[in-house]
Amino acid sequence: MKAFDLGELVLLAALWGASFLFMRLGAHEFGPVVLAAVRVGLASVMLVPLLASRAGLGELRTHWRGLLVVGALNSAIPFALFSFAALSITAGLSSIVNATTPLWTAVVAYLWLHQRLTAPRVLGLVIGFAGVAFLAWDKASFKPGADHSGLFAVAACAGATLCYGLAANATKRYLAGVSPLAVATGSQFAAAVLLAGPAAVLWPATPPSGVAWGAALALAGLCTAVAYILYFRLMSRVGPTNAVSVTFLIPVFAMLWGAVFLHETVTPQMLAGGGVVLVGIALALGLVGARAR
Repeated sequence: MKAFDLGELVLLAALWGASFLFMRLGAHEFGPVVLAAVRVGLASVMLVPLLASRAGLGELRTHWRGLLVVGALNSAIPFALFSFAALSITAGLSSIVNATTPLWTAVVAYLWLHQRLTAPRVLGLVIGFAGVAFLAWDKASFKPGADHSGLFAVAACAGATLCYGLAANATKRYLAGVSPLAVATGSQFAAAVLLAGPAAVLWPATPPSGVAWGAALALAGLCTAVAYILYFRLMSRVGPTNAVSVTFLIPVFAMLWGAVFLHETVTPQMLAGGGVVLVGIALALGLVGARAR
């Protein structure tokens, strides 16, 4: 992976790490489905004019079926699931579960697209997942008789990561050659269409506060519109498995933003687990032992 691609990967991780904090700020007032709908709807409003200015709307008509699939799997369903999880568990724990996305992507790519898994890549994925497990070890308790809302929240996060793994490979299968901006715009617009009806039914009776709207705007502008342009551009250059490896870095940024803005404690366990995750992503991306060009 080139230095420029690696820089974009880190920037993307920083943006998506912040998204878990914004969901915590907005989900309670909007509700999970409505927050997801507002997020993709506002992102579409920002992206469609940009795509139109580049004469790219024709790509949406040509590839609408693939965009509908990717919009459902990469935005509509996982955004609602993560917003649901934000009602019960911390941003850090959600982002930690989210870091299993590359594992699902690699498995789906192997089963569906017959993508070869080299030994170093498998080792990197295993180490990265071990780091995630180490970070999550003391963050959830599912004892008999305890409140199981956390269990459902973690299950929702796991379902969202499976959707991401399917979406990454669907993008490669159905949208290869489509411009990253068209994929980002079309997928968000498709997600907005899919969520419009449920959001209208579930719209909160009490108007959300300015803080909640600010969180929704940040989710739409920074964590969706900008982030998905970066994501699909990376996917077109380095492939789906490498692109979704960004999720290994997201917990590090989510914990950082939590410490800075929400005064959450960063423990030695978090730092150690983050280090293991970084080793895993280095192996998974081929940064360890790679020859200089």
